[in-house]
Amino acid sequence: MPRIFITGSADGLGRHTAGTLLGEGHDVVVHVRSAARLGAVQDLLDRGAAAVVGDLADLEQSRDAAEQVNRMGPVDAVIHNAGVLHGPDVFNVNVVAPYLLTALIHRPRRLIYVSSGMHRGGRAELAKLDGGARTLTYSDSKLYLTALAAAVARLWPDVLSNAVDPGWVPTKMGGAGAPDDLRLGHLTQEWLATSEDPAALTSGGYWFHQHRRDPHPAVHDEAFQNKLLDHLARITGERLA
Repeated sequence: MPRIFITGSADGLGRHTAGTLLGEGHDVVVHVRSAARLGAVQDLLDRGAAAVVGDLADLEQSRDAAEQVNRMGPVDAVIHNAGVLHGPDVFNVNVVAPYLLTALIHRPRRLIYVSSGMHRGGRAELAKLDGGARTLTYSDSKLYLTALAAAVARLWPDVLSNAVDPGWVPTKMGGAGAPDDLRLGHLTQEWLATSEDPAALTSGGYWFHQHRRDPHPAVHDEAFQNKLLDHLARITGERLA
């Protein structure tokens, strides 16, 4: 069975994804921000999951998280689920960490980046990052993340790279009153990570509940993708090879 690494597994969609995949017999590696959070996934560990620890707001801890994954052996899929809605860490957690993990984890067969429908309200303006990332909005970050997924699909034709809009679902981030179906909120990630369905074996898509949707026009703009990749390479010292 495939080995799947899921970032942000202590709660929300990441935890639900991990639990479902474990129930289906997959080899799952969960991720928590700190050792103090391991208790939140103890039941998953008791069911056979392995754990990686690292604060994705911190570049060095993100590097270490990638090393922890690599020491466990090859992974078949990575689900980049971790994210924050607001605050000073939006750029690092939502964009820089997924890029750095993509660059450093031994290349898997499948990459899934959890985006948001809110990415359509993002601004494709990388110049403002030169003055610092603190003005970046959640929508901006998800636009960048979705463009990263498309860029990886273009640059790495041997990897299935896709972005997913999970919908507005009732998690800690989405709130108890969120109207969308929680099960559908993580079904597409699981499907893209494990299914042999021909539709799931395509790359470069932006998905909502197992259906392709059109993303923000900047997502497939190669000039924008390249500027984003160059900026992330300067920040991290790592370039996608």
